[in-house]
Amino acid sequence: MIEISVSEAKSAFSEYLNRAAYGRERIVILSRGKPKAAVIGIEDLELLEELEDAQAAREALEAYRAGNAVPD
Repeated sequence: MIEISVSEAKSAFSEYLNRAAYGRERIVILSRGKPKAAVIGIEDLELLEELEDAQAAREALEAYRAGNAVPD
């Protein structure tokens, strides 16, 4: 994972985009020295979404077993 400033991201966006997409790097964009956003490849995004779906399914199953309403 690398960290870059907003100005670095602006000046070399296509480079960082390609590094995330093809080099599988995770790039954190800093604003005033603090993490503000990240650029990740599509594979990482898909994995993150799968993990979120699995967590929601676990929570729904737990709620069902406890006799509670299943959250949306």
